[in-house]
Amino acid sequence: MRFIVTLILWLLPQVLVSQTWEDQQFFNEGPSKQVLRIISSTDTALFAPIIESFVAQTPNISVEYLVTGTADIDLRFRENPETFDLVISSAMDLQFKAANDGLARRLPNIVHPAWAQWRQSLFAFTSEPAAIVINRDAFAGHPIPNTRQELIQAMRARPEIFRGRIGTYDVRQSGLGYLFATQDARASETYWRLMEVMGALELRLYCCSGEMIDDLSDGTIAVAYNVLGSYAKARVESKDKIQVVFPADFPTTMMRTAMVSSQAQHPEIAAAFIQHLITLQSLANEKPFPLPPLNSQLNEAEHATIALEPALMTFLDALKRQSFLAEWEDAVIHNN
Repeated sequence: MRFIVTLILWLLPQVLVSQTWEDQQFFNEGPSKQVLRIISSTDTALFAPIIESFVAQTPNISVEYLVTGTADIDLRFRENPETFDLVISSAMDLQFKAANDGLARRLPNIVHPAWAQWRQSLFAFTSEPAAIVINRDAFAGHPIPNTRQELIQAMRARPEIFRGRIGTYDVRQSGLGYLFATQDARASETYWRLMEVMGALELRLYCCSGEMIDDLSDGTIAVAYNVLGSYAKARVESKDKIQVVFPADFPTTMMRTAMVSSQAQHPEIAAAFIQHLITLQSLANEKPFPLPPLNSQLNEAEHATIALEPALMTFLDALKRQSFLAEWEDAVIHNN
């Protein structure tokens, strides 16, 4: 039996290598070091400074950082929870359900605001609003839309400019995209009118914010809807080409969350990493932090921050999800 367990532990890294990742990076590699495995939806460029500051304090630890989409994270983690020590994702609903299903380890020694954690097992560490991001050239000489209704009016006024040049998440494939879409739909009927207008203009569907920002920067698309504002603002090289707009009608702000797998191979190290993460974001006003830190004031505003609560799981119900996606496809795809 001991031999079988040893064999499984030896095979885990081999399985990871054979899988396809959007990115896979190693930090502080070296012989005889314990390897902390993190699966995450956060681009390596944004998260690397956090990992580097952690390994600088724990030189005997190596970190393997694996990046993939939010829906894929949930699938892979549920299939092999023992393969990963830490799970970091922007899809709050999928993370909440995983924690609620007992897949996250409780960390009672970590002190965190009640509104930013769930049962001491799921911890939020950023507040990131969804944004409308535009290509400046497409709006030269025209007003910049500050609300969803103004965006609708802009697209209806100049359909020749926007046809085939609008992007958003494919909510059937993106966990974060689905979260933003369901929250928007709950907040206002304007969302469905917006989707119908976009669908009629041959909407382009994307997996992630990064690809949308790439296409905005080179002019392939003129508008991207529900892009993570933090990703757009991080593109310093594109600052003269794109503009980030946080809708004034109602904001949709998610909290990026982290949890330690209930079957983590290195639970103590993983817990130490979460403590490090929380400490860094709490000191964001004093030291650089690569992502927008938690903002308690956003949590108090109506419709501002998506709450970390059981209501998150409403649209993960199979029938509700099927119904929502059918309505979304009618608006976005069948409308083309």
